[in-house]
Amino acid sequence: MTIHPQYIKDANGKRSLVVIPISEFDRIMEELESIEDVKLFDQAKKKNAAKGILLDEYIHQREINNV
Repeated sequence: MTIHPQYIKDANGKRSLVVIPISEFDRIMEELESIEDVKLFDQAKKKNAAKGILLDEYIHQREINNV
């Protein structure tokens, strides 16, 4: 993923803010959501390792928890 940041500097010349195109921001957010989904799946899998969990059950639980 290529990112084209633009930096905004404060009065002392230090970088204080970053501006990126919305399309790049959207891609970053999608990647973060995917990473979070993997983490949550791994947690659910670990929690239910003894009895197992079906993907459909996991998805249902995610939907309930995100409401």
